[in-house]
Amino acid sequence: MKLIRSTLINIALAAIIFFLVSAFQERNLLKTNNSAAPYFSLALLNKIDKRLSIAELKGKTTVIYFFAPWCTVCKYSMPNLEAAIKGSDINAIGIALDYKSTMQVEEFVSDLALTMPILLGNEQTQANYKVSAFPTYYIINEQLQISARSMGYSSQLGITLRAL
Repeated sequence: MKLIRSTLINIALAAIIFFLVSAFQERNLLKTNNSAAPYFSLALLNKIDKRLSIAELKGKTTVIYFFAPWCTVCKYSMPNLEAAIKGSDINAIGIALDYKSTMQVEEFVSDLALTMPILLGNEQTQANYKVSAFPTYYIINEQLQISARSMGYSSQLGITLRAL
């Protein structure tokens, strides 16, 4: 009985610590009070002459996932995002930031076999979305309002639950 009680207390403490660390990390991100997501119009990777703007996402719940090609956590988290959108109503786009060349982004995307659209972000996009660490993602609703946000590693289940 003591072992079960001790285990439950440890699990509860771990959950509280995780919540507090997450809240601290996310304190400077855009608010989730259904405020409008900042505008962007960015070039698509491999189609530099074609751009995608946030206006084109209207009408769909979308995960806007900010990553850097050198980010190890992104390498482990992006396949979870890819799995979460397969066969679901969730839409997703990746926005590359802090990269040295489009070749670096192309290799990252190819290594992970990502199928979602990848956009080439810039310092202005990073500032507008208050991205200070990678990965960072926002979920926007059909009206292009921020409904959820997160920073750091996310599981497939975590991404799916936030997008509901």
